[in-house]
Amino acid sequence: MSCALVLNATAALAQSAATQPQRFVIEREIPGASKMSPDQLRDAAKLSNRVLREMGPEIQWVQSFVAGDKIYCVYNAPNEAMIRSHAEKSGFPANRITPVAAVIDPTTAQAAR
Repeated sequence: MSCALVLNATAALAQSAATQPQRFVIEREIPGASKMSPDQLRDAAKLSNRVLREMGPEIQWVQSFVAGDKIYCVYNAPNEAMIRSHAEKSGFPANRITPVAAVIDPTTAQAAR
């Protein structure tokens, strides 16, 4: 196999990986988040969905968890910049954005070696 072929294949894989959605966990510090009413949560979800529609299909909200004074959101997006853009457009804080390295659950213990 020639060196040029290996380099071209590596570049193609890198470009493909760069355009693939990545999963992120977003930590949003929102004082009193766990005391928000169902109506307040619904309004926040509607606003987020509207901004997502405007941004296009590259960014996707998977789910969120309300815990204490924080909301932890799981999003798929090609990069962190798109997550930050959504936060700015929707008015939600994005105090920490972390790429997901792996997903485990109870079935992970039964995975073949």
